[in-house]
Amino acid sequence: MAPDRYSDIKMVRRLFSQVRVYWPHIAAIFFVGVMAIPLALLLPVPLKIAVDSVVGSSPLPEWLSFVVPASISGDKFSLLLLAVCMQVLVVLFIQLQSLLIYVLQTYAGEGITLLFRERLFRHVQRLSFSFLDSRGTADSIYRIQYDAPSFRHIIIHGLIPLITAGMTLLAMIYVIARINVPLALVALGVSPFLYGLSRVYNTRMRPQYKELMRMESSNLGIVQEVLTSFRVVKAFGREESEQKRFTHHSGETVRAQIRLSFLEGSFGLLVNVVIGVGTASVLLIGIRNIQAGMLTLGEMLMVTTYLSQIYGPLRSISKQVANLQSYFARAQRAFDLLDEIPDVMEKPSAMPLRRATGSIEFRDVSFSYDGKHTFLEGISFRIGPGTKVGIAGKTGVGKTTLVSLLTRFYDPGSGAILLDDVDLRDYKLTDLRAQFAIVLQEPVLFSTSVVENIAYGRPEAGKEKIVAAAKAANAHDFIRSLPDGYDTIVGERGMCLSGGERQRIALARAFLKDAPILILDEPTSSVDTGTEVGIMEAMERLMKGRTTFIISHRLGPLKNCDILIVLEEGKITKSVMDVDREVSWG
Repeated sequence: MAPDRYSDIKMVRRLFSQVRVYWPHIAAIFFVGVMAIPLALLLPVPLKIAVDSVVGSSPLPEWLSFVVPASISGDKFSLLLLAVCMQVLVVLFIQLQSLLIYVLQTYAGEGITLLFRERLFRHVQRLSFSFLDSRGTADSIYRIQYDAPSFRHIIIHGLIPLITAGMTLLAMIYVIARINVPLALVALGVSPFLYGLSRVYNTRMRPQYKELMRMESSNLGIVQEVLTSFRVVKAFGREESEQKRFTHHSGETVRAQIRLSFLEGSFGLLVNVVIGVGTASVLLIGIRNIQAGMLTLGEMLMVTTYLSQIYGPLRSISKQVANLQSYFARAQRAFDLLDEIPDVMEKPSAMPLRRATGSIEFRDVSFSYDGKHTFLEGISFRIGPGTKVGIAGKTGVGKTTLVSLLTRFYDPGSGAILLDDVDLRDYKLTDLRAQFAIVLQEPVLFSTSVVENIAYGRPEAGKEKIVAAAKAANAHDFIRSLPDGYDTIVGERGMCLSGGERQRIALARAFLKDAPILILDEPTSSVDTGTEVGIMEAMERLMKGRTTFIISHRLGPLKNCDILIVLEEGKITKSVMDVDREVSWG
């Protein structure tokens, strides 16, 4: 397993540096948390007054006698009422403080979670295709959805309670020392043991937490694979097999979680045993001091109450330290994702591009997915604006990869690709990709309305332009027949529509975008012959005046191309079909 790149301190520093906008809220949570210390110190005081001053004859504590009038301190019934009222007020203020800190924690915590989810999601969208190709989508989904909340837990529910618990501990020890120094020393004596336990726990647990999260992410990947390939699973009758695969992996996760639970429980057991020994020692010494007249019963009760509040923070500190290891492991996974560097980067000096003419040149372009095996080699050709380029070849020879290089989904390993005589890498990425309209073999639709899918590339377009694009794509008639027309929800990936209907909506999207360069990747391979005719007719209109790349196994879509590029074993074989246009080869 790879070593952790972040120490706890480095991770905390990075966390706080990225949540500056929430510093005022974090400060407010800390301030309200500190308010609990004096309230905790006041909590046993009414009990001491009742036992020592009402039942017994001891005077009020010195600090209290300055604020209580002599008329009250001299009357036992008045003192009893004072103790009762004081008890109610202290409990009321404790509850108000708890309510206020709960609201502040929720507000800041949810805001921090949203902030990091947005950053992770934005960053994932900037990453290259090669990252998702190698890592899959389920792991990124898991980190965005389940690892991002760790930042909230570390800052809001971990570090701040840890600091306030430490301050409460010191305050309690100080007060007990004022009452009886030996009792304070005994109460504090358990701290080194708890610290040692925490150190051992932290060292052993974080790698196991990371492994558990990797397994949970893998389980999510299985669910995603099956649900996104539901038709294939059912068609091959593999439901039981996939069920067994999911159960097997989930069972491993359950066993890992049980092992972690046993270790967590063992840690809690040891912490409570140490605290129990400390409590018993204080009880032994305290009772002996009462018997020797060195301590009053009220003072002993007061110490016992403080002791429970001392060991509460100690238990809380130990628990927080334990929980933080799980959250630190999650935070590190999220930071690892944020630290991923896209393969395709935009230069700081990148040029803007309004609308390209469509002149394209490949200069001795080679490409490899893994850096070892060359997938495309020595690709060279030049086409003028408005040229229709057909790309043919057997499956797996790199046809889609070729146009993916053109849109900078990947960058070539060597050579250069020029658009209007400028290297693609010199353009702003957003401007460059705005020059392309793409229609894929399996059209990608989103689970929104028809109108939103058509307007995906130009969300500001008006209804008239959207309808015009649908008519140009021969989609208007079938859209009107849908239950809600253009407002019909198409379902996940558009599965409420037929393949031909999805393809025509994709064509309408391309019409509406009105980009100067068009890429058609097997646009008619998944439709019947009758549907293909209507799609081909719409495609002919779409290609007019645009530089077009058509990938197809069928001759129909390629017959009107100006040039045909045939790929074989990562290289091209050329065949000029129409020499009226200026076409040159490198």
